[in-house]
Amino acid sequence: MTAHQPPLAPTEAADPLDGTAPLQKRVLRTLFLTQILGGLAVGIGIAVGALLVEEMTGSATFTGLAQSLFVGGSALVVVPAVRITERFGRRGGLAFGYGCAVVGTVVVATAIHLGSAVLAVIGYFLLGAASFAGLQSRYAAADLAPAARRGSHLALIVWATTIGSVAGPSLAGIAERVWTGWFGGPDYVGSMVAIGVLCLLTAAVILVFLRPDPLLTARELSGETDAPKRSIADGYRTAKSNPAVRTGVVAAALGHFVMVGVMAMTAVHIKHGMADPKEALSVVGVILGLHIGGMYAFAPIIGRLVDKFGARPILMAGTAILVAACTVSGSSPADDHVRLSIGLVLLGIGWSAMTVGSAALVTGAITPAERPSTQGFSDLVMGLAAMAAGLASGPIVEYASYGILCVSCAVVALLVFPFLMGKLTGPAPAEETVPSA
Repeated sequence: MTAHQPPLAPTEAADPLDGTAPLQKRVLRTLFLTQILGGLAVGIGIAVGALLVEEMTGSATFTGLAQSLFVGGSALVVVPAVRITERFGRRGGLAFGYGCAVVGTVVVATAIHLGSAVLAVIGYFLLGAASFAGLQSRYAAADLAPAARRGSHLALIVWATTIGSVAGPSLAGIAERVWTGWFGGPDYVGSMVAIGVLCLLTAAVILVFLRPDPLLTARELSGETDAPKRSIADGYRTAKSNPAVRTGVVAAALGHFVMVGVMAMTAVHIKHGMADPKEALSVVGVILGLHIGGMYAFAPIIGRLVDKFGARPILMAGTAILVAACTVSGSSPADDHVRLSIGLVLLGIGWSAMTVGSAALVTGAITPAERPSTQGFSDLVMGLAAMAAGLASGPIVEYASYGILCVSCAVVALLVFPFLMGKLTGPAPAEETVPSA
């Protein structure tokens, strides 16, 4: 290392992780399995959320809020999850997230029996912890990844979610039929039971098999075991002072806002265009399954591109894809399921590019001691962006139109370009822009 290298260079320089390949393979196998199980839970929740809350409230406003809370993750869960991760490593933080989701399924099921829309929204807030845990898993995959393969490794775990998430929406109908046939009762309870069982199983796999913990191991290898415990506030300060982190946080948040804003109201848009609204769940399940496939299936390709060209070019491409997705979706009539499917697939691919690119950018700019707090802060901002999208998307559709919502989201996507071009952050550090070998 030469004396003139900037402070971030040690995180990208000679790798103390080169001897951890067997452990990293075990970590990736465990995370791959948990992403399948958790993806099934998230997929079912996405499929039923909008329809459940609209049926209970008759209002698109509450529909968008409940859906965005689920997809964005529960923002409040991030704060204790970071503290738990700091103390117990990734195992503790991820298991805590899925445990909160199990509690959320109980709350939603209770709300269904009581007919309480407010309680259902609260339950979906807790269910959002499953989405948060799934997103945090990509960081766990990067803890022991060599710098030259960081994008590919975290993208592999993003891709693993495809298997569960694509099947999840279609399984919602099966879960309902099985539960109703065996036990009877109101609609959507079967879906909540399925989500709860899947989240409980995911937490158990993490606690049993994610050993030794990848984050704690990375800290040992970097000599940071005695580093002070950090909080979300420390993550904010890191983002404020580090241009690469700041750009990654903004890109992740805006990409998430656009994805949640459009996706959350697509189910309602489809339902309003059907002659028999009762058939909406099947159609929504297929289209949202394709959308979720777009979110995760192309992640390995995106990860390799990040490793080869750097994160910023991929984030620029992701922004352009999001704008294209908003254009296609916003111009689609409610009964044009083919065009809506294309728009939602593009929306998923754009989100994937923003998520993988931003995670690689943030992780590559910080040390293992800074990771939980800074990555947690990034996901907190993503969660807040999702809630903002939900608060805005419902009223926009209810009082304007789905097309206006898509136009608004396209404008939001473009706001990331000044950060990517360095207009608001200054020039990127050299080691951030040089592709990995």
